[in-house]
Amino acid sequence: MGCRLKIFLSDEEKLTLEELRKAKDVPQRTKDRAQVLLLNARGLNNEQIAQGLNWAVSTVRQTLHRWRKMGLAGLWDAPGRGGKPRYSENDLEYLENCLFEEPQTYNSKQLAKKLASERQVYLSPDRLRRVLKARGKGQGAGDREQGAGGREQREMTNDQ
Repeated sequence: MGCRLKIFLSDEEKLTLEELRKAKDVPQRTKDRAQVLLLNARGLNNEQIAQGLNWAVSTVRQTLHRWRKMGLAGLWDAPGRGGKPRYSENDLEYLENCLFEEPQTYNSKQLAKKLASERQVYLSPDRLRRVLKARGKGQGAGDREQGAGGREQREMTNDQ
């Protein structure tokens, strides 16, 4: 065991960290990092903190070093973390146009192939179906029965 990193917090910092821990619009990871600092300031060692949060000791240590180096800003994740979308808004609009303007009905597998061949965007049929459904455009992007329903709906609106 090396030298223990001990954090000393002012009353203002403690209050800020407590408020941060209770805030509803703050990511859980940021709240957990605030908790690490508060527990360290109360005298718990890294192993106890790690065990209580079910973290690795190295993660606790990293959080303490980030606080020392960056202050409050070190509690948030760096921008750009996480997976990037594999598609753009233009890709989805293109698919919606295909669904509602072309006479052919598509299932999600056909749409995924069309997107891959024409736009070089690779989404699984299941993912594509969920994305379109979330946008309220699931008609014609799911099972064949849904596709037929989409065609009937288009024909009905064209007849009127």
